[in-house]
Amino acid sequence: MSSKAYSKIAVAVDGSTTSDLALQEAIRVASGGGTVLALYVVDNGVMLFDAGFYDPTQIERAYLDSGKKALDVAGAVLGAAGVTFETRLVSDPAVIGDIAGSINAAASEWGADLLVIGTHGRRGVRRLVLGSVAEAVIRQSTTPVLLVRGKESAD
Repeated sequence: MSSKAYSKIAVAVDGSTTSDLALQEAIRVASGGGTVLALYVVDNGVMLFDAGFYDPTQIERAYLDSGKKALDVAGAVLGAAGVTFETRLVSDPAVIGDIAGSINAAASEWGADLLVIGTHGRRGVRRLVLGSVAEAVIRQSTTPVLLVRGKESAD
């Protein structure tokens, strides 16, 4: 058994600069022998809405493509860092629209002993309106969670 505190590190990626920071932190934690699982959860919450004459399969396909691209980039970064890694695209969550629950379930199923996720650091009304996946992950997680703070954008 390894003497490292964390040997299986899951990191949520979505292609944002904040998730890129989380990926770099996961690499740092895994350096010296850990394995990283980069995971992307398809946000299928929009599939809940019935807008009449609209085909959700095109949106779903775009989300899947976005996820594959984010995982390809994460895999390239992890490979270049010399870290042992896996990638996982979560496209069939247990609860539709529950990204945090899907992140936690995938990390737990994989046996992660640390979950790394980026947070945008929004405050006030912007946080209330936009919500916080990172906060929901923390509330639901049974695995230790490492939050990596991104820079709050001015927009």
